[in-house]
Amino acid sequence: MFEWVARGLHKGIVTSRYPRRSEPAPAGYRGRVVVLDAHDGSGDLEAICPTDAISVRDGEVALDRGRCILCGLCVAADPARFAFVEEYSGGTRSRWGLIVGEPPVAPLGAVRAALGDQTRTLRRSIHIRHVDAGSDGAEEWEISALTNPYYDMQRLGLYITLSPRHADVLLVTGGVTPSMRAPLERAYEVMPHPKAVVAAGTDACSGGFAAAVGEVAGGVDQLLPVDVYVPGSPPSPIALLHGLLLAAGIVTDEATRV
Repeated sequence: MFEWVARGLHKGIVTSRYPRRSEPAPAGYRGRVVVLDAHDGSGDLEAICPTDAISVRDGEVALDRGRCILCGLCVAADPARFAFVEEYSGGTRSRWGLIVGEPPVAPLGAVRAALGDQTRTLRRSIHIRHVDAGSDGAEEWEISALTNPYYDMQRLGLYITLSPRHADVLLVTGGVTPSMRAPLERAYEVMPHPKAVVAAGTDACSGGFAAAVGEVAGGVDQLLPVDVYVPGSPPSPIALLHGLLLAAGIVTDEATRV
Protein backbone atom coordinates (compact mmCIF):
# COMPACT_ATOMS: atom_id res chain seq x y z
CA MET A 1 0.00 0.00 0.00
CA PHE A 2 2.84 2.37 0.84
CA GLU A 3 4.24 1.79 -2.63
CA TRP A 4 0.99 2.92 -4.26
CA VAL A 5 0.74 5.98 -2.00
CA ALA A 6 4.31 6.96 -2.86
CA ARG A 7 3.64 6.43 -6.56
CA GLY A 8 0.54 8.63 -6.39
CA LEU A 9 2.40 11.42 -4.62
CA HIS A 10 5.22 11.21 -7.16
CA LYS A 11 3.02 11.27 -10.28
CA GLY A 12 0.39 13.66 -8.97
CA ILE A 13 -3.05 13.95 -10.57
CA VAL A 14 -3.18 12.13 -13.90
CA THR A 15 -6.89 12.60 -14.59
CA SER A 16 -7.60 14.55 -17.76
CA ARG A 17 -8.41 18.23 -17.28
CA TYR A 18 -10.70 18.22 -20.32
CA PRO A 19 -12.72 20.36 -21.05
CA ARG A 20 -11.01 22.93 -18.83
CA ARG A 21 -7.83 22.25 -20.78
CA SER A 22 -7.51 20.99 -24.33
CA GLU A 23 -6.47 17.37 -24.77
CA PRO A 24 -3.69 16.84 -27.36
CA ALA A 25 -3.82 13.68 -29.45
CA PRO A 26 -0.72 11.50 -29.82
CA ALA A 27 1.45 11.74 -32.93
CA GLY A 28 0.06 9.78 -35.84
CA TYR A 29 -3.48 9.71 -34.44
CA ARG A 30 -6.16 9.48 -37.14
CA GLY A 31 -8.51 12.02 -35.69
CA ARG A 32 -10.44 13.03 -38.79
CA VAL A 33 -9.99 13.50 -42.51
CA VAL A 34 -9.85 17.00 -43.97
CA VAL A 35 -10.19 18.15 -47.58
CA LEU A 36 -7.08 20.11 -48.51
CA ASP A 37 -8.31 21.02 -51.99
CA ALA A 38 -12.02 20.89 -52.79
CA HIS A 39 -11.64 22.15 -56.36
CA ASP A 40 -11.19 20.36 -59.67
CA GLY A 41 -12.42 17.03 -58.38
CA SER A 42 -13.13 14.15 -60.72
CA GLY A 43 -15.86 11.55 -60.48
CA ASP A 44 -13.21 8.86 -59.87
CA LEU A 45 -12.78 10.11 -56.31
CA GLU A 46 -16.20 8.84 -55.32
CA ALA A 47 -15.19 5.25 -56.11
CA ILE A 48 -12.39 5.37 -53.54
CA CYS A 49 -14.65 5.42 -50.49
CA PRO A 50 -16.41 2.18 -49.43
CA THR A 51 -19.10 4.08 -47.50
CA ASP A 52 -19.91 6.75 -50.11
CA ALA A 53 -18.53 9.51 -47.87
CA ILE A 54 -16.94 11.33 -50.82
CA SER A 55 -19.07 13.20 -53.32
CA VAL A 56 -18.18 15.38 -56.30
CA ARG A 57 -20.65 17.97 -57.56
CA ASP A 58 -19.74 20.38 -60.34
CA GLY A 59 -16.06 19.65 -59.77
CA GLU A 60 -16.28 20.41 -56.03
CA VAL A 61 -15.24 17.68 -53.58
CA ALA A 62 -17.11 17.13 -50.32
CA LEU A 63 -16.53 14.61 -47.54
CA ASP A 64 -19.27 13.44 -45.20
CA ARG A 65 -17.65 12.80 -41.80
CA GLY A 66 -20.88 11.15 -40.74
CA ARG A 67 -20.15 8.38 -43.24
CA CYS A 68 -16.34 8.32 -42.96
CA ILE A 69 -14.93 5.22 -41.22
CA LEU A 70 -11.35 6.61 -41.21
CA CYS A 71 -10.08 3.78 -43.40
CA GLY A 72 -7.52 6.11 -45.01
CA LEU A 73 -8.09 4.94 -48.58
CA CYS A 74 -8.72 8.50 -49.78
CA VAL A 75 -5.57 9.80 -48.05
CA ALA A 76 -3.48 7.03 -49.61
CA ALA A 77 -4.98 7.55 -53.08
CA ASP A 78 -4.80 11.37 -53.14
CA PRO A 79 -2.62 12.79 -50.32
CA ALA A 80 -2.58 16.19 -52.03
CA ARG A 81 -6.34 16.44 -51.55
CA PHE A 82 -7.07 14.47 -48.35
CA ALA A 83 -5.17 14.29 -45.07
CA PHE A 84 -5.56 13.08 -41.51
CA VAL A 85 -5.56 15.62 -38.70
CA GLU A 86 -3.87 14.60 -35.46
CA GLU A 87 -6.51 15.90 -33.10
CA TYR A 88 -9.53 14.56 -31.31
CA SER A 89 -12.75 15.17 -33.16
CA GLY A 90 -15.90 16.47 -31.54
CA GLY A 91 -19.63 16.51 -31.91
CA THR A 92 -21.97 18.77 -33.80
CA ARG A 93 -25.58 19.73 -33.19
CA SER A 94 -26.71 19.08 -36.76
CA ARG A 95 -26.10 16.50 -39.46
CA TRP A 96 -25.05 19.13 -42.02
CA GLY A 97 -22.24 20.14 -39.69
CA LEU A 98 -20.42 16.91 -40.58
CA ILE A 99 -20.06 17.80 -44.26
CA VAL A 100 -16.47 18.83 -45.06
CA GLY A 101 -15.47 20.77 -48.17
CA GLU A 102 -18.81 22.49 -48.74
CA PRO A 103 -19.88 25.94 -47.50
CA PRO A 104 -22.12 25.80 -44.42
CA VAL A 105 -25.83 25.68 -45.15
CA ALA A 106 -28.81 26.20 -42.90
CA PRO A 107 -30.11 23.03 -41.25
CA LEU A 108 -33.31 21.58 -42.63
CA GLY A 109 -34.98 21.63 -39.23
CA ALA A 110 -34.64 23.73 -36.13
CA VAL A 111 -31.90 22.60 -33.75
CA ARG A 112 -33.35 21.78 -30.35
CA ALA A 113 -32.07 23.62 -27.31
CA ALA A 114 -29.46 21.80 -25.26
CA LEU A 115 -30.56 20.17 -22.01
CA GLY A 116 -28.80 22.82 -19.97
CA ASP A 117 -30.76 25.52 -21.76
CA GLN A 118 -34.05 23.75 -21.13
CA THR A 119 -33.43 22.98 -17.46
CA ARG A 120 -30.42 24.58 -15.82
CA THR A 121 -30.47 22.16 -12.88
CA LEU A 122 -29.49 19.28 -15.18
CA ARG A 123 -26.05 20.70 -15.85
CA ARG A 124 -24.56 19.14 -12.70
CA SER A 125 -26.23 15.75 -12.95
CA ILE A 126 -26.73 14.19 -16.37
CA HIS A 127 -27.74 10.53 -16.42
CA ILE A 128 -27.01 8.59 -19.60
CA ARG A 129 -28.64 5.45 -20.95
CA HIS A 130 -26.49 3.69 -23.53
CA VAL A 131 -28.18 1.55 -26.18
CA ASP A 132 -26.21 -0.57 -28.65
CA ALA A 133 -28.53 -0.58 -31.66
CA GLY A 134 -26.21 -2.68 -33.82
CA SER A 135 -22.57 -1.64 -33.44
CA ASP A 136 -19.48 -3.78 -33.95
CA GLY A 137 -18.43 -3.21 -30.34
CA ALA A 138 -15.70 -0.63 -31.03
CA GLU A 139 -17.70 2.28 -29.63
CA GLU A 140 -18.47 0.30 -26.47
CA TRP A 141 -14.75 0.06 -25.64
CA GLU A 142 -14.44 3.83 -25.87
CA ILE A 143 -17.56 4.41 -23.78
CA SER A 144 -16.27 2.06 -21.06
CA ALA A 145 -13.06 4.14 -20.94
CA LEU A 146 -15.08 7.15 -19.82
CA THR A 147 -15.45 5.63 -16.36
CA ASN A 148 -11.75 4.94 -15.81
CA PRO A 149 -9.60 7.18 -13.55
CA TYR A 150 -8.11 9.11 -16.47
CA TYR A 151 -11.31 10.36 -18.12
CA ASP A 152 -13.50 10.06 -14.98
CA MET A 153 -16.76 11.28 -16.52
CA GLN A 154 -18.38 11.55 -13.08
CA ARG A 155 -16.20 14.58 -12.26
CA LEU A 156 -18.22 16.39 -14.92
CA GLY A 157 -21.57 15.30 -13.53
CA LEU A 158 -22.08 12.55 -16.12
CA TYR A 159 -23.40 9.19 -14.91
CA ILE A 160 -24.37 5.95 -16.65
CA THR A 161 -27.79 4.60 -15.70
CA LEU A 162 -29.30 1.23 -16.56
CA SER A 163 -32.85 2.54 -16.72
CA PRO A 164 -34.08 4.85 -19.48
CA ARG A 165 -36.72 6.09 -17.01
CA HIS A 166 -33.90 7.74 -15.06
CA ALA A 167 -32.00 9.02 -18.10
CA ASP A 168 -31.56 12.51 -19.49
CA VAL A 169 -29.47 11.46 -22.49
CA LEU A 170 -29.89 8.47 -24.79
CA LEU A 171 -26.44 7.53 -26.10
CA VAL A 172 -26.88 5.34 -29.18
CA THR A 173 -24.18 3.35 -30.96
CA GLY A 174 -24.50 1.43 -34.21
CA GLY A 175 -26.85 1.71 -37.14
CA VAL A 176 -30.32 0.62 -36.07
CA THR A 177 -30.91 -3.02 -37.01
CA PRO A 178 -34.48 -4.29 -37.53
CA SER A 179 -34.41 -6.24 -34.24
CA MET A 180 -33.31 -3.16 -32.25
CA ARG A 181 -35.79 -0.72 -33.73
CA ALA A 182 -38.60 -1.40 -31.22
CA PRO A 183 -36.35 -1.53 -28.10
CA LEU A 184 -34.70 1.76 -29.09
CA GLU A 185 -38.04 3.47 -29.66
CA ARG A 186 -39.30 2.15 -26.33
CA ALA A 187 -36.22 3.41 -24.46
CA TYR A 188 -36.69 6.90 -25.92
CA GLU A 189 -40.42 6.85 -25.25
CA VAL A 190 -40.11 6.18 -21.50
CA MET A 191 -37.37 8.78 -20.91
CA PRO A 192 -38.62 11.85 -19.02
CA HIS A 193 -38.54 15.33 -20.56
CA PRO A 194 -36.35 17.16 -21.29
CA LYS A 195 -34.20 14.56 -23.02
CA ALA A 196 -31.52 14.39 -25.67
CA VAL A 197 -30.21 11.81 -28.14
CA VAL A 198 -26.52 11.49 -28.99
CA ALA A 199 -25.53 9.41 -32.02
CA ALA A 200 -22.05 8.07 -31.22
CA GLY A 201 -19.89 6.81 -34.07
CA THR A 202 -20.15 6.68 -37.83
CA ASP A 203 -22.65 3.83 -37.79
CA ALA A 204 -25.01 5.76 -35.52
CA CYS A 205 -24.56 8.95 -37.57
CA SER A 206 -25.30 7.42 -40.96
CA GLY A 207 -25.32 3.63 -40.84
CA GLY A 208 -21.69 3.52 -41.98
CA PHE A 209 -20.51 0.49 -43.89
CA ALA A 210 -23.61 -1.48 -42.88
CA ALA A 211 -25.79 1.08 -44.66
CA ALA A 212 -23.53 1.02 -47.71
CA VAL A 213 -24.10 -2.75 -48.10
CA GLY A 214 -27.80 -2.56 -47.25
CA GLU A 215 -27.76 -4.14 -43.78
CA VAL A 216 -29.37 -1.11 -42.08
CA ALA A 217 -31.51 1.70 -43.42
CA GLY A 218 -29.31 4.46 -42.06
CA GLY A 219 -28.39 6.26 -38.87
CA VAL A 220 -30.30 6.88 -35.66
CA ASP A 221 -31.93 10.03 -37.08
CA GLN A 222 -33.99 7.81 -39.37
CA LEU A 223 -35.86 6.79 -36.23
CA LEU A 224 -35.32 9.37 -33.47
CA PRO A 225 -34.60 13.12 -33.31
CA VAL A 226 -30.82 13.38 -32.81
CA ASP A 227 -29.45 16.31 -30.81
CA VAL A 228 -25.71 15.68 -31.24
CA TYR A 229 -23.72 13.70 -33.81
CA VAL A 230 -20.30 12.37 -32.77
CA PRO A 231 -18.47 11.00 -35.83
CA GLY A 232 -15.59 8.55 -35.79
CA SER A 233 -15.05 4.84 -36.19
CA PRO A 234 -14.90 4.68 -33.27
CA PRO A 235 -14.97 8.16 -31.69
CA SER A 236 -12.36 8.74 -28.97
CA PRO A 237 -13.37 9.12 -25.31
CA ILE A 238 -12.62 12.85 -25.60
CA ALA A 239 -14.96 13.08 -28.61
CA LEU A 240 -17.66 11.26 -26.66
CA LEU A 241 -17.21 13.60 -23.70
CA HIS A 242 -17.48 16.59 -26.01
CA GLY A 243 -20.68 15.25 -27.54
CA LEU A 244 -22.28 14.54 -24.17
CA LEU A 245 -21.28 17.94 -22.79
CA LEU A 246 -22.57 19.58 -25.97
CA ALA A 247 -25.93 17.85 -25.57
CA ALA A 248 -26.08 18.95 -21.93
CA GLY A 249 -25.22 22.55 -22.78
CA ILE A 250 -22.08 22.50 -20.62
CA VAL A 251 -19.93 23.33 -23.66
CA THR A 252 -21.10 25.28 -26.69
CA ASP A 253 -18.28 24.88 -29.20
CA GLU A 254 -18.93 22.44 -32.01
CA ALA A 255 -16.63 20.36 -34.18
CA THR A 256 -14.62 22.28 -36.76
CA ARG A 257 -15.69 21.95 -40.38
CA VAL A 258 -12.53 21.86 -42.51
